[in-house]
Amino acid sequence: MADTQVDEKQAAKAERHAARLARQIGSFAKEHGGAEGQIAYIGQKGARIVLVGEDGGWGDLVAPTRAVALSAVEKSGITVHEDFDGEFAAKVKTGPYEWSRMAGIQLGGPKNS
Repeated sequence: MADTQVDEKQAAKAERHAARLARQIGSFAKEHGGAEGQIAYIGQKGARIVLVGEDGGWGDLVAPTRAVALSAVEKSGITVHEDFDGEFAAKVKTGPYEWSRMAGIQLGGPKNS
């Protein structure tokens, strides 16, 4: 009986987390004229939901498990891609900040700290 209560509590917590993530995804989509996403496994930390807006804006959210991430994107109603490549990746727009950070890390520019 105690195990059942623990399982129910964990399920309720996962459901709340998925609902919160779904609201954040919805807000991102509204701000960027729509959104698409991709879920990436990040080890014991869980799963990353990478979001790309119709305007090229992008961001990410972290879910504690892939199941929570899947539930969140399902609740939000966005299109989810299996991979981050091709036409989906080409939608991402980067600006000077991203380019300076990427170049800085690799070519001796500003430190990543």
